[in-house]
Amino acid sequence: MAYLILVRHGKSEWNLLGKWTGHVDIGLVEQGVNEARHAAHAIEDIPIDCAFISDLKRAQETFMQICSVLDKPDMKSVTEPALKERHYGIYTGKNKWEVQKEIGDEAFHKLRRGWDVPIPEGETLKDVYGRVVPYYEKNIRPLLLEGKNLLVVAHGNSLRALVKHLENISEDKIAELEIGTGEVYCYEFDTGGNIIGKTIRAANPNKMNV
Repeated sequence: MAYLILVRHGKSEWNLLGKWTGHVDIGLVEQGVNEARHAAHAIEDIPIDCAFISDLKRAQETFMQICSVLDKPDMKSVTEPALKERHYGIYTGKNKWEVQKEIGDEAFHKLRRGWDVPIPEGETLKDVYGRVVPYYEKNIRPLLLEGKNLLVVAHGNSLRALVKHLENISEDKIAELEIGTGEVYCYEFDTGGNIIGKTIRAANPNKMNV
C-alpha cells in the first residue's frame, strides 16, 4: 500500500485580502504558517519518501513548515513549475468579491470554479489539468506503484485538477470541489495503483474566504 498526500498551501497575504494571486509569488501570513503546521501534524503517522512542490513561495514555505513539524529538514523533494496555480490573466491582483459584485454570482462561480471558462491572458482549469496530470502520470504515479509514500504541496486549482483525475470527477461536477488553504487529502493506493481509501485529514472551515 502507498499513500499520496495532497496539501494546499497555507493562507497567503493575497488570500487574506481576497485577491486573485495566480502566478504572483506571495508568501504566507501567520495564519497560513499555522495551517501548514496543522497539516503536518495531521500526517505525522505517514513516513514520506518524497515530496513534490510547486515553485511558488507560498507552497515552498508550506513545505518548509511541514518539514519543521515532522523534524525532517532533509526530506527528499522536487520543485516543479507544472504544479503551480492557475494563471488568472487580467484578473490577477483584483479583489474576488468586487469582481463578484460586477459580474454576478453565476458568472463569478463559473469563472472561479468552472472547467473550461477562459480568462483573457490566463488559464482555464482545463489548461491547468493539461500540465498537472501529465506530470503526475510520468513522475508521481510510477513511484506510487513502487509503494512510495508521496507528498504534493500545491494550490487550489492545481490540486483540483489532480483530484479530478484521481477521482474521475466530471467536467460539470468539478465546479463543486473547493479545497481550502491548509487542507490535506490523503489517498491510499493498492499495489495495482488503484485508490482504496481517501480521508480529509485537515479541513478548512472557512473555504469561501480563501
